[in-house]
Amino acid sequence: MSRVLILNPADDVAVALEDLAAGSNPRGLTTPVRDDVAAGHKVARHAIADGAIVRKYGQVIGRARAAIPAGSHVHTHNLAMADDSRDAEVGVDARPVHIQPGATFEGYVRADGRVGTRNYIGVLTSVNCSATVARRIADSFRPEDHPGIDGVVAFTHQGGCGGASMSSDVTLLQRTLAGYARHPNFAGILVVGLGCEANQIPDFMAREGLQAGPFLRAMTIQEAGGTSRAIEQGQAIVREMIAEAAEAKRQTVSAEHLTVGLQCGGSDGWSGVTANPALGAAVDRLVASGGSAMLSETPEIWGAEHLLLRRAVSQGVADRLNARLDWWRDYAERHQMELNNNPSPGNLKGGLTTILEKSLGAVAKSGSTPLNDVIGYAEPLTTKGLSFMDSPGYDPCSATGQIASGANLIVFTTGRGSVFGAKPAPSIKVASNAKLASWMDEDMDIDASPVLTGASLTEVGDLIFARILAVASGEPSKS
Repeated sequence: MSRVLILNPADDVAVALEDLAAGSNPRGLTTPVRDDVAAGHKVARHAIADGAIVRKYGQVIGRARAAIPAGSHVHTHNLAMADDSRDAEVGVDARPVHIQPGATFEGYVRADGRVGTRNYIGVLTSVNCSATVARRIADSFRPEDHPGIDGVVAFTHQGGCGGASMSSDVTLLQRTLAGYARHPNFAGILVVGLGCEANQIPDFMAREGLQAGPFLRAMTIQEAGGTSRAIEQGQAIVREMIAEAAEAKRQTVSAEHLTVGLQCGGSDGWSGVTANPALGAAVDRLVASGGSAMLSETPEIWGAEHLLLRRAVSQGVADRLNARLDWWRDYAERHQMELNNNPSPGNLKGGLTTILEKSLGAVAKSGSTPLNDVIGYAEPLTTKGLSFMDSPGYDPCSATGQIASGANLIVFTTGRGSVFGAKPAPSIKVASNAKLASWMDEDMDIDASPVLTGASLTEVGDLIFARILAVASGEPSKS
């Protein structure tokens, strides 16, 4: 007999554990299924009246567009958004964390005391005009020729000029570049500019409090005398950095030095059931070990923000989160958009229907510990434990901000199959279902689907936490 999963006794829907054929009688339902329902999609547990609230995870995910008979497929054709107010008593679920030291990893201890999980040389660009030179410099160094480092990587972008020197886009770019320049996964940084751009390197470094030195160097193409000379000069600087960086050795350090960026992409109906809450269990282990985690993608917590507000450690933290949500609502209205347009075609095909449903699953990545801080995009993370960083609901952009804020490792859950990877922070992939874990095994690090066959979220969370420590210690992730 085919089966369904009921996540909360108060739920109006069950989730199909496998494809259900119309007329079948799956265990867990009191009536036959009226429609074909794909695995990961929702089926009505009972009759739902037109306009009635519909719940999953014990939380509101929408309203019925029309009367929904028991056993019906519940999806975009009969489920709409619901803007009902959600209980957001600030701090009522914030519980003190009992720190349990003992977890360790092998990391690179930098001169300022911060700890890296990798040992890269980075080539940053102050402006789009220097992108080719930066890539040529980095590409001339093959990792296999320099075993003491993880590689030389260029980071390019499309900004830095064509605007006022202190416009919001330039200052945001400067903050992001400064976060990479300070990142502990780099043993050395070379900043390459053209020379006449709005984002002048000396001004940028002064504004961000960056001090030039042996491991933070800068140059411009115009001062070097052109493209080929700039490439040669950059190569010489990087060779000097490699010679020093190759001497660095990993040391045993506490897991308190880990800052993990939490990401999900290509989500499906299982993401909020298996991979995301299992990652949440791993985050609880990390925070209890003294470490830090960052949740992001502000448009993708809309509809579940009340769960975070209930865990806020102060009214100030709650106010900062609400301020960012208000900004995104205003932004969407100005551009004649709606935040509920967020679920992608892949999300919809995988069984997710509304942003409320997607957000409830996404927030599960954050575990259950208190929300200690809310920071802007790429702002330095200064608070231990769980924090929220404002960002768009777009994985590469969000992860870039998290890395600039100090994440030295990324954990990324997926149900449809994302192939995202990140340097300098290694990215661990967690598959929400067994089919994905097997079909895209060259990309997936962990299979969270055993949650559906008897494993507890704690057990799978422990596996994720163990992989976090292993990858932080130098074990390659699949990406």
